[in-house]
Amino acid sequence: MRLFVGIPLGQTLTEAVEALQSDLPFGRIVPAENLHVTLAFLDDLTPDMSAQVHAVLEDVRGVPFALELSGVEIRGGRKPRLVWTNADGGAVLKSLRARVRSAVRAAGVALPRERFRPHVTLARFSAAAAAQEAHRLAWFAQDHGTFRAGPEPVTRFCLYRSSLHPDGPVYDELAEYPLR
Repeated sequence: MRLFVGIPLGQTLTEAVEALQSDLPFGRIVPAENLHVTLAFLDDLTPDMSAQVHAVLEDVRGVPFALELSGVEIRGGRKPRLVWTNADGGAVLKSLRARVRSAVRAAGVALPRERFRPHVTLARFSAAAAAQEAHRLAWFAQDHGTFRAGPEPVTRFCLYRSSLHPDGPVYDELAEYPLR
């Protein structure tokens, strides 16, 4: 099972992102039910390992915080593959991510070291489409670079299963963990 830990967006941020997505000139739009901020990508895990991850995540403590979204970035360098908006939850978000990753490692999951760039993916696209439409993509990023949404309270994080399909990934929430 491909799993990840993330923070789902609430209604206010989801609506703001959907309005932003409606201006995208092309690409596979991330559906509203898939909008999230990733805390840890766990990759493929066995059912036993998944159960261990769930058990350790139940013990992760954190406090509610406010999440804000801002700007638009095109990611992938010369061959862009996605466009996102930055997510900011301050030190509380960074601390939550650190605790989640520590717990998952304690359950035996090897996680790569990586820089944390909290974001919400708006759309994905093929390199060929991005190359053909580079000017329209650049226009979108420039025109929406001042995008802002939130703050919105975050009161939980979730364990998700990611299933790959021809139309894009589908995320199923397997468990939620409240922030108190």
